[in-house]
This record gives sequence, C-alpha cells and structure tokens, in this order.
Amino acid sequence: MTRTPLATSAAARRPGTRIALRTLTIVSTLPYIALKTAWVSGSRIGIPDDSPLLDHRTTMIVTNAVTILLDSAVVLLALLLTQAWGRRVPARLLALPMWVASGLLLPITTGYPLQLVVGLAGGADTGAGSNEPSFLDGWVFGVVYGGFILQGLALGALFALYAQDRWGRLWKGTLRDLRPGPTGPALRTTAVLASLLAIAPAVTHLVWATGSAAGLNESRAADRNNVFYVMESLNTLFAVAAAAGVLLLAFRRRSALPLAVPLALAWGGSGASACWGGWLSLAALTGTGSIAEQPTPAMMLIYGVQMLLGALVVTLGGYFFAERAAVRLPGSTGTAPDARPAGARA
Repeated sequence: MTRTPLATSAAARRPGTRIALRTLTIVSTLPYIALKTAWVSGSRIGIPDDSPLLDHRTTMIVTNAVTILLDSAVVLLALLLTQAWGRRVPARLLALPMWVASGLLLPITTGYPLQLVVGLAGGADTGAGSNEPSFLDGWVFGVVYGGFILQGLALGALFALYAQDRWGRLWKGTLRDLRPGPTGPALRTTAVLASLLAIAPAVTHLVWATGSAAGLNESRAADRNNVFYVMESLNTLFAVAAAAGVLLLAFRRRSALPLAVPLALAWGGSGASACWGGWLSLAALTGTGSIAEQPTPAMMLIYGVQMLLGALVVTLGGYFFAERAAVRLPGSTGTAPDARPAGARA
C-alpha cells in the first residue's frame, strides 16, 4: 500500500509523546495484573480473612482470569496505537475494542475522583452496610482504581492522536457543515429510538441517585453510600449524553457546535452505558450470592436497555462515519483505503 505524504508526516508527529503515553499505559496495568494473578495463584494479599470473596473460590478464579485478559488487551491496544502496523488494522477491529475500553474505564476515571471529593466534603460513608465484612483491604482500591485512571487517561490520549492522524478529517467543522445524505431519514429514526431507550436508564438511575430504593435488591438498598450515589448520578449523565449526541448528529439544525462535541458525547455516553450494563449483567449471571444479593428484574431490565442503547448508538455512529468517508470533504485530498472508519470497509 502506498502511503500518502500526509499520512507519513502525521505518523511521524509527536513520537516522544506517544512513547511516553504508551509506557504509562503499559506500566499502569502491571499492579492490577500482578494482583489478580496472585489471587488466581492462591494468594490472599489484600483480601481480609472474613471477605465474602473467599466463599466462592472457583468463581473468583474465573472472574479474575477474565479481568486479567481484559487488562492485558489494554497493552495490545497501546502497542497497536503506536506502531506502524497499527495503521493497517481494519478500522472496525480497532474501533470496537477502543469503544469497550472507553466504556469500562470512563466511569472509573470520572467516578473515583468524584467519590474521593464527596467523601472529603461529606465525611466518611454512612451506608447501612458499612459494618458488613469488607471484600478487600482499603489500599487495594487505591492501587486498582489509580491504575485504571492512568490507563484511561493515557490510552484515551493515544487513541485521540491516532484517530486524529487517521480519520481527523471526518469530524472537522461544525454541525451546520454536514451535508444531507441518503441515510438521513434512517439515521434520524434510529436516533429517536435510541433517545427513547435512554429515558428508562436515565430516569431509573436518577431515581436511585436521589435516594429511592425502588427496584433495588435488599443488599444494594442497604449498602447505599457516597460511592453508590456518585455512580448513579454518573450513570444518569452517561445515558443523557448518549441520547444528546445522536440527536445532535441526526437533527443538525444549522448549529455552530463543533462536530467533535456530539461525537464525543455519543462515544462516551453509549460506551459507558452499554459496557457497564453488560459487565453488571455478566456479574449477576455468574454470581453465587444470597437471594438478597441477586439483582431484581428491574435491575436486569435496566442493564439490558443500557446494552441495547449502546448497540444502537455505536451502529448509528458506524453508518454516520461510513457515509461521511464516502464523500469528498472540503479541503480533502481523497480518502486512502486505510483511512476509512468503522463500517466503511466491507
């Protein structure tokens, strides 16, 4: 494949920054992977003697093995985003893993610092479940979530640099610069459907964030604290962001808003909603806790709607980019075969 001068110069920009970000991403995965590997191997470091985690050894091993693989994938993504061979990877094979990584890391990257701020402002958590046996020693949360925050920031910056070099022309300009396309009616219909789906999780999480226990299981209702309220507030915002992003893209209304804004809202909001909905659903299906700890039908319904919302939004985004890549944009020198986003390549 012949590389254009633009692509060559883009790939050569900021090599030192990329190497530093790649190193930070990889190093930040090591504490988590090491800790999980130790648990799988039988170590109890960071696990109190009365931790419920020790009651289900097989489940803990399987769950930790899966999370080791997930965090190891972050290392692969960091390499892909900074190596020459990474620019030859089909767009859909990169976009989907990055969307999942963004969806899993964004709630932690935003939520954990907010939890610390709320805790400092309001004192210690006062949840009714505070006297229950602790799952993990306190230092484990700092190590694990600190690593996740570094991963989220560094990997996100790497992807932003990579995406700008490979597809940056596709989100230049403002909403009013978008041209009508043949898929416009279908995109608007899908956007409306996605926004209607977003109502259920947005309202439910808002209800939980404001103090109601309706639909929660006994264990979750008893364990509400600062962490719970911060995360439920964020879950509300993520669902709203996903809906706002797709509605802005579908109904452009001659707005001077930069195109990158609704795209970022749709990407982050849909990823966080779908991936955490999927993770919580998986945890519920593999859980072996008591009846009080099992998710209620209402909780499972909301998790399912979140996954459906994310699937619709990411599909809408794929078609949007495919259509945009197919036209010659102002100031463009043409679209190279390896510059097409997810959905544009058969």
